Amino acid sequence: MKKIADYRTLLNVDRTADLSALKACYRQIMKECHPDKFVNDDEGLKAAEEKSVKMIEAYHFLVSICPETLEKQLPIYKNTIETSAINDFDWKGSILTITFLDGSQYEYFAVPRNEYVKFVNADSPMRFAKRHIFPKYTYRNVLKTTAAVEL
Repeated sequence: MKKIADYRTLLNVDRTADLSALKACYRQIMKECHPDKFVNDDEGLKAAEEKSVKMIEAYHFLVSICPETLEKQLPIYKNTIETSAINDFDWKGSILTITFLDGSQYEYFAVPRNEYVKFVNADSPMRFAKRHIFPKYTYRNVLKTTAAVEL
């Protein structure tokens, strides 16, 4: 997906980067954007603030889809998809957002429109999702449940 690739490019990491590599790249970039470096340079400070906002967003996003993070959250995710029903869903620009009755919400990336149409028209959207969405697409937890694992 383009968003994932853009964030990886922004942080200068490849797809095999683990949490420690992400953290190291993020810290190095944030050192360059630190406000103390721009004491008498208002334009530089403004540019650094904009860059740091982008870096923070990219870092948090990539951490949320990192295999190590997903592995920590796997028991909660499995519990959600096995025991909770779908409350609501939305699809925008190949991102399928599913909200479950337990209050958790997950985004699934690179879901094509035809897959979404099949999901909407399925007799049982949950059964369709278990077979075609959950095992196939990269996901991240958007709203953590109360039992969510903190990083």
